[in-house]
Amino acid sequence: MTYLYYRSTSTATQSKPNRNELAEWTHMSDKGNWRVTQLPNGYYQTEVSNPNEEESWHPVTRRETLEGAEAAIDGSIDYFSKKIEAINGPKVVKTF
Repeated sequence: MTYLYYRSTSTATQSKPNRNELAEWTHMSDKGNWRVTQLPNGYYQTEVSNPNEEESWHPVTRRETLEGAEAAIDGSIDYFSKKIEAINGPKVVKTF
């Protein structure tokens, strides 16, 4: 997650992300593009598919339990969904 977080926050100085960044965030906010694999040491690794290459997966995080790995995926999806939502600017929550 550190690499993905760095890539998604390093563009904070730009007002809007470019099309490639937006497409990447949209891809990562879809749970169908994630999977969990078990490593030989018993840990679980979360991976996200590469939208440009077929059957290419990028490792993201490692967790001790399957539940922890699923929670990490849910956290990543939530993070990228909020980034996409923030592109539209602030929301009006109450007017007087």
